[in-house]
Amino acid sequence: VLSSSLPRLVREFVAQNNTSQIKHVIQILSQEFALSQHPHSRKGGLIGLAACSIALGKDSGLYLKELIEPVLTCFNDADSRLRYYACEALYNIVKVARGSVLPHFNVLFDGLSKLAADPDPNVKSGSELLDRLLKDIVTESNQFDLVGFIPLLRERIYSNNQYARQFIISWILVLESVPDINLLDYLPEILDGLFQILGDNSKEIRKMCEVALGEFLKEIKKNPSSVKFAEMANILVIHCQAADDLIQLTAMCWMREFIQLAGRVMLPYSSGILTAVLPCLSYDDRKKNIKEVANVCNQSLMKLVIPEDDETDEAKQSMTLLAEPTSEESLSKPEAASSGESLFSEPLEVRTLLNQPLSFPCSSERIQVTLNLDGIVQVLDCHLHDTSIGMMTRIAVLKWLYHLYIKTPRKMFRHTDSLFPILLRTLSDESDEVILKDLEVLAEIASSPAGQTEDHGPSDGSDVRPGPVELHVPARAGQLSSSGTKGLECSPSTPTMNSYFYKFMINLLKRFSSERKLLETRGAFIIRQLCLLLNAENIFHSMADILLREEDLKFASTMVHTLNTILLTSSELFQLRNQLKDLKTPESRNLFCCLYRSWCHNPVTTVSLCFLTQNYKHAYDLIQKFGDLEVTVDFLTEVDKLVQLIECPIFTYLRLQLLDVKNNPYLIKALYGLLMLLPQSSAFQLLSHRLQCVPNPELLQTADSTKPSAGFKRTTASNIDYTELLQHFEKVQNKHLEARHQRAGRAEQLDRRVVL
Repeated sequence: VLSSSLPRLVREFVAQNNTSQIKHVIQILSQEFALSQHPHSRKGGLIGLAACSIALGKDSGLYLKELIEPVLTCFNDADSRLRYYACEALYNIVKVARGSVLPHFNVLFDGLSKLAADPDPNVKSGSELLDRLLKDIVTESNQFDLVGFIPLLRERIYSNNQYARQFIISWILVLESVPDINLLDYLPEILDGLFQILGDNSKEIRKMCEVALGEFLKEIKKNPSSVKFAEMANILVIHCQAADDLIQLTAMCWMREFIQLAGRVMLPYSSGILTAVLPCLSYDDRKKNIKEVANVCNQSLMKLVIPEDDETDEAKQSMTLLAEPTSEESLSKPEAASSGESLFSEPLEVRTLLNQPLSFPCSSERIQVTLNLDGIVQVLDCHLHDTSIGMMTRIAVLKWLYHLYIKTPRKMFRHTDSLFPILLRTLSDESDEVILKDLEVLAEIASSPAGQTEDHGPSDGSDVRPGPVELHVPARAGQLSSSGTKGLECSPSTPTMNSYFYKFMINLLKRFSSERKLLETRGAFIIRQLCLLLNAENIFHSMADILLREEDLKFASTMVHTLNTILLTSSELFQLRNQLKDLKTPESRNLFCCLYRSWCHNPVTTVSLCFLTQNYKHAYDLIQKFGDLEVTVDFLTEVDKLVQLIECPIFTYLRLQLLDVKNNPYLIKALYGLLMLLPQSSAFQLLSHRLQCVPNPELLQTADSTKPSAGFKRTTASNIDYTELLQHFEKVQNKHLEARHQRAGRAEQLDRRVVL
């Protein structure tokens, strides 16, 4: 009856323009049939509503609300057949109305999204037909209300149902393909949901989502001026840390493009970006692609930091960018704009760590872009403290710190006190590459001009030396200290000095003292690299000053031996050796006196320093004093090593001076003194053979010589008080003797306790 008489009746009412009767018919079909408790009545009502719509034809648009609502209600029916009939009825209604249904698009979309996940295959098939029809209508029309649709899309995109996700992605792809619909403006609203769908278990859905994200990225590259980069920055940061490889790689690729396209707009989000990117740099080959993209992100972000970012807060002239005008209809996220909170279901603590605003104030005016240096340093410091991070990440962190000290030194020195301890601890790292980068950072801190103007107190009050032995920053290179030439009160004078240099030297020696293994395995390596990065004279002068006051005499002796070996053998110290060889300048004599006083902690190194500086008479005088010292196995071992050194290229000039017996008698006497100290060993044989080559040994007699030797002339001209230096040597050696006796006494007492 419905299928035959109802259409005819409705057409008559249409011809009569009797809208009240038409509404009455639709109401009866809805209330008494479609919404009836009896399933057969509901079925009849659905068929009747579809027939009514067909009969209305183009006028059905006037009654769409009344026609659609009861049909959508039946979408929730427990009977799958009724849901199918409801789907069929709505298909006919939409097919007749076409573009007139667009004002009701949201309710249609909502109903379809539910049917997409229907367990009945017939219902699902029917919903797919309706879905295709609705997509055709949207594609053909230019009246689609995207602004009104976005909130619903944003809500539905977080569905966990695979079919619902597939349905959502298919619609996003359709909307992307419509030229008149600019979905890119609303990408921040749905980007997080897209990345969550990208992690779906279904390969098909993942592939569809990849395609959708790829299309968006292409559009972003084509029209970067219309993209709200800042609103999506934190979304990418979170997904760059995803456990799913595909999500992480895709987010990282987006981040790479954002940094390259948006430039300094991304600077306020640097701390979050680094939190996501830095751990990826240590990935193995299983995640090679992610590692490579993360490396590009890291390098690109680093390039955005420029010297202008170092401007003080008081007189800040932030870098500005031109932002594009945005549509007045653009959606805003007031709930996220002020607090940095986002709408996606990710751990809240991650977003709290980022602490960056999601919104981006777009306007046609100039906008300020400020480097959040405090946040960046906090992230870098956190990664350095994390012992579980990989080597490449640690290297990247240190490169960042070095870059920031180069580009923004004044602001970075505010953080130096907090960074200094962890930078010192990093010297114990297992990787040479990490130590090299760490030394570069420490050297930059110790030499930066910004450190000269800042009043930074040391973190440990015990590090400060009192009064006259404080290092001072000179006004010009090459200036001499106002103190005397004996070396106790003076300090190196070069432009590389600042308030952190001496602090660095003190703490480095403390680290060597507390970690003897570090000194043994990496001590020479660290000091040699520092001599390349900083002024070698400064390093040796300051360390000698510090060791002169070292209470641990055993460590002082070991450290002096290490420094002496570096001084005599390292190619990096060639210039310093030449400076000390002749002692022609006040600076070189000043340095010699400073080194000598500390070198007295180790008798053999003191002699080797005299050999290096061609102070042969004083070397002979020192060796004469060796008879009063306690000769131990370690002492003889060091004499043995000195003999080996004499045969090395570094002392070629000394061996050649053996030919000039007349002017170098004390050199030969000193070498014979060493020979007499040695037991019958290979070193004894080596030195003995060398001395046998000295010509005309009768010329060794110098007591009645009336003409002073060249060596004596040079020593006199140098104005160095060698008597005082010799007395200082005896004083230091007496301290060492007392310390050895004390250690022996303590060891004896301990043995007695063990026996008892």
